[in-house]
Amino acid sequence: MEKLKDEPFALVGINSDPRKRAHESRLRENVTWRSFWDGGTTGGPIASSWHVQGWPTIYILDPEGVIRFKSIGPMDKMADKVDLLLAEVKSATAQ
Repeated sequence: MEKLKDEPFALVGINSDPRKRAHESRLRENVTWRSFWDGGTTGGPIASSWHVQGWPTIYILDPEGVIRFKSIGPMDKMADKVDLLLAEVKSATAQ
């Protein structure tokens, strides 16, 4: 996520794996962003309150906290959605 380091953007991860596996995954995947552990179960408090029904689930929120995009499954389109939202934010702040 180096290309987004100076952008108005934050990435937050939630991991429902058992604690040891979650830690190993963070190291293996070089996770450098905020990441929270959700109790080691897919029915953890974060997944439950956000009504997550599949993994991975991706939510992209705008600066007001409104969910603009949601995807369940592969993250292949996530970068496009983030770029689109960032362009909208920059356009709105330039006016």
